Amino acid sequence: MPPRPIRMKNFRRNNLLTHNLKRGTCLALLVWLWAVPAWAQLELVPIIPPAGESVQTTGSTKQSARTQALRLPVFDDFSTSNTFPDPTLWMPGSGVYINNVLTTTHPSINIATFDGLNAAGVPYNFVNEQAQGDTDTLTTQPIDLGGLTAADSVYLSFYWQARGLGELPDDVDTFRLEFLNQKGDWISVWKQSGAVFDTLYKHTFIPVRDASYLHAGFRFRFRGHGRSSGAFDSWHLDYIYLNRNRSINDRFIKDVAVRQPLTSFLKRYTAMPLDQYWLNPAAETADSIRTDIVNLFNNFNFTSYTFTIRDQLTGREIQRYQEPLSVFIGPGQTQKKAVRLTPIARQSGVERLRLKLKFDLLTTDDQNPTIPSVNLRRNDTISTITELADYYAYDDGSAEFGVRMNQRLGRTVVRFVLNRPDTLGGVRMALVPFRRNQTGQAFTIQVWNSSNGRPDRVVHQQSVRASYGTTRNGYVDFPFANGVAVTDTFYVGWLQIGEDPLTVGFDRNSQLGASQLYTNLSNEWAGNLDLKGSVMIRPYVGGKDDGLITGSEPLPALQVRVYPNPTSGTIQWDSDLIRQIEVYSAQGIPVRVIVPSDGVREASLSHLPEGMYVLRITDGQRTAVQKLVIRK
Repeated sequence: MPPRPIRMKNFRRNNLLTHNLKRGTCLALLVWLWAVPAWAQLELVPIIPPAGESVQTTGSTKQSARTQALRLPVFDDFSTSNTFPDPTLWMPGSGVYINNVLTTTHPSINIATFDGLNAAGVPYNFVNEQAQGDTDTLTTQPIDLGGLTAADSVYLSFYWQARGLGELPDDVDTFRLEFLNQKGDWISVWKQSGAVFDTLYKHTFIPVRDASYLHAGFRFRFRGHGRSSGAFDSWHLDYIYLNRNRSINDRFIKDVAVRQPLTSFLKRYTAMPLDQYWLNPAAETADSIRTDIVNLFNNFNFTSYTFTIRDQLTGREIQRYQEPLSVFIGPGQTQKKAVRLTPIARQSGVERLRLKLKFDLLTTDDQNPTIPSVNLRRNDTISTITELADYYAYDDGSAEFGVRMNQRLGRTVVRFVLNRPDTLGGVRMALVPFRRNQTGQAFTIQVWNSSNGRPDRVVHQQSVRASYGTTRNGYVDFPFANGVAVTDTFYVGWLQIGEDPLTVGFDRNSQLGASQLYTNLSNEWAGNLDLKGSVMIRPYVGGKDDGLITGSEPLPALQVRVYPNPTSGTIQWDSDLIRQIEVYSAQGIPVRVIVPSDGVREASLSHLPEGMYVLRITDGQRTAVQKLVIRK
């Protein structure tokens, strides 16, 4: 049975437990290591970017442009924002992340996510992993409520949700709403504790009646309180509306909105090389592209939509579809929408396509609006980009979490299937730090060929140094020294060799790569059975072919015997092919590297204390792992 999933906030406690186990019986630990399925050693962790990263803010021109207080109504559903809140409505430096990927049931496109990361994705406290405190704070620009009274019935409404696709807040964590009174004091008027999860958003109404709030410089703010050392304790906020002449029953707004991200144009990938696509466009193109819409009003409506695909590089329209008739949508109803896709025929001279897929919902939200002066056609359009260039991808470019191999010498790979042999030029990876900056730490990129549906042998590997992208969700290019020829199926991944597990971005929205993930702790590969999502690793083609086709007959497994076992200190082996033997303690710490000379078949380990050790033996192309007991 796989181990029980570990709550991400408890990683420090679980690591201490692992440390204590490692101080116990070495034999018991090694039995456990070999007994647990390989896929169980991949774990999801919150994204914690490195210290020293500069905080990004919205443009200074817009931030300084507001000289007068906002007037009612005040509304924001974040549909017009990208990454950062609208500076004409909100104060800069909030730390919230505007996105459309961290929840699935939000009222309209885009939400504001609160967690323990600032605007640049850097932890508020990067020193103490258990630090608790106030985290993201979203504060309005001044709002003029001067001259109003309780009789004007001013209400603030909003939608909120805990966790979503993020980390569930504990019962000691809170999400608060505060009002700024006339004295300049922030007063808490609403608070939600953690450990309560619902897949649906909750709609909350707060009256603004107290005379101390009805002044010309009123503000309100939302603030998270929880673990401030990373992407912990996630809260999500949407559809904020402040106005007079409202009541707690004023729960419906005439608005039909788009919501879910568009699915992939491709059937197997989110991106692929154009030449590979054109070998079989019909098989590579998804049958349809999908999203959903929601009616937020308490009355029915009729909608239609337009769908277009346009190449952004040339401006050429590739596909257009207009829904011929308006379709009924009931009050509060959600509808799924799907458009059949047309494969793109080969075009001579075209080397790259950058497709913008756009779904434009046609509504009457701008006619007789529920919210005066607010055009709710603003949330009727959603789009996505599909690259047909030089690389393969299963992810959508957004890392909700990181994934790491938590066993030294463990291997993690992702499978890709070609339409014809090609040559890899390198790999792009979205590395995301966890706990500390790993810049410069060594790891090994590996390319494997395939046999019987599993990785078979390494056809290329090279040692590289970890680094991080210059932007959020940024990729780093690791080019190969020489082109690596691959045939129909290959695997790309990494060998964990450093002190700390390497953490790679993990996209929880795209499931295309979930079944393509494999891990290996010793000599047996296991497919992913647990993690739902795609590892953010992108092999690219275009390398200079070195003339070697890597899909030839597989090499037999490395057969070697190390003896005596147990040993008092000297070991021998029965093969002249051995090029290196790495010796690791039961705790996974390297203690010796043996590089035998030609014809030498023995070495001394007499300097090592008694105990259990792990030998990683290689002939340069194949690897075997064995256990060894030293008993003096």
